Amino acid sequence: MTNELPPPPQAELVFIPIPGRGHLQSTVEMAKILVARNPSLSITLLTMRHPFDDPRPPNEEDPHDSASSSDAQSQLSKDAPQRIRFVELPQDESTAGPQKPRSGKDFAKVIAGYKNAVRDAVSKIISGNPNVKLAGFVIDMFCTPMIDVANEFGVPTFLFFTSTAAFLGLLFHFQALQDHHNQDFTLFVDPHPDLSVPSLSRPIAVKYLPSVMMDKNGGAALVISMSRRFRETKGILLNSFTELESYAIQSLSQDDSIPKIYPVGPVLSLEVEGGKTDVQQYEAIMSWLGEQPESSVVFLCFGSMGHFDKEQVSEIAHALERSGHRFLWSLRRPPPKDAPGFPTDYEEDLKEVLPEGFKGEMGKVIGWAPQVAVLSHPAVGGFVSHCGWNSTLESLWFGVPMAAWPLYAEQKLNAFELVKELEVAVEIKLDYKRDFITRETTEVVRAEEIERGIRQLMGEDDGSTSRRRRQKVREMSEKSRSSVREGGSSYKSVGRFIDDLLVLMNSS
Repeated sequence: MTNELPPPPQAELVFIPIPGRGHLQSTVEMAKILVARNPSLSITLLTMRHPFDDPRPPNEEDPHDSASSSDAQSQLSKDAPQRIRFVELPQDESTAGPQKPRSGKDFAKVIAGYKNAVRDAVSKIISGNPNVKLAGFVIDMFCTPMIDVANEFGVPTFLFFTSTAAFLGLLFHFQALQDHHNQDFTLFVDPHPDLSVPSLSRPIAVKYLPSVMMDKNGGAALVISMSRRFRETKGILLNSFTELESYAIQSLSQDDSIPKIYPVGPVLSLEVEGGKTDVQQYEAIMSWLGEQPESSVVFLCFGSMGHFDKEQVSEIAHALERSGHRFLWSLRRPPPKDAPGFPTDYEEDLKEVLPEGFKGEMGKVIGWAPQVAVLSHPAVGGFVSHCGWNSTLESLWFGVPMAAWPLYAEQKLNAFELVKELEVAVEIKLDYKRDFITRETTEVVRAEEIERGIRQLMGEDDGSTSRRRRQKVREMSEKSRSSVREGGSSYKSVGRFIDDLLVLMNSS
């Protein structure tokens, strides 16, 4: 009779994303990559309810009527591998922040209100299966309070950073300016000498910095607090790739005060989006695109939180008609001003928001857009985008040049990098001002600016400039795909992360 050794324990990772379709979707895709690479890994995603979620039951007739985090979780979990499971956390009302946060500080309180729920969920994971060993936490950038919970369980925390290496470097740089050089960066106001940032190859104007970083009413303090805690992690999984942000990634990797960087991107969900009843809408969009010449259509889409008021919609409409280009425009209704939330589709007729006399004969105005399917279509020749990082990575993956119109969060910095540093995009308005939480703005971008950007996007600027830009986009498309193939830079980086994780687990 032989004495067989027991099998090694399954390594359990706990992922904690913030609520929100973009962050949740990237996290699920990252989890899929990890479990596909190593059969000893299993992952539990602990999900939260978004404070902007509509309290009504989901609209079965239109799954995109409420872009709730619960709906997103339901859709994403259907196709997840068996070794990925989802646990929706109950919120502790006694410690939770405001249900409708009006500032970054309020939002941080909402996230911190889940600490007890995370603690309870992880305890159940440990006690529920003796063949599972807790290997660590992987948290979103806004979930740094959960580092305390990981420390209680004696496991390492890793950060999954769903934005650019340049932005990560900016956060660390400003935190160092305040903590080590006693500089109050909120005093940097426009006009101000351009700033040198280690993760950017050229100086950046203050007007391109994320507005939340310059917010004296809690936003700046929140950013600094988060950045300090990033340094407590064992490593940072970065949704970017070396070939795209070589300068920024090298600057981060050479800084010994920063945790180990793992560039693992692009982490994308390339499945065609859609709900139960979107088939007719999807087919109408794709049928229309199928009738258009190759690379002739401008696609305008501004993300899950993108919306404009009636005056701005009118300016966009006039710009599209004057440009003479074919267009596909995803236009969505703003949430009520007294109840910040998600945009929704216009239920009846788009004429209620489009300007009088707008014919739109060269294009198609829609609500929800199946963005991946549209960007992958050969008829699409340009993308007017808010420069959210997921959308940017998708556009580069499919080789579609962009026109940058950032709206909020770190999108101005993304746009600066795309236009000024990488030269894969043209500018519509890089310094557009919109509140991070309320999404309110007092600024209107005029039709002339929008039209000029569209014409440049579609190749009506200097011929050699346009050809060079499009060539760069095509090259970056191939590099993005190569990076995640076996032997590619991001493929290798994922392998290093798994090896390091298992070494840490087995040494504890």
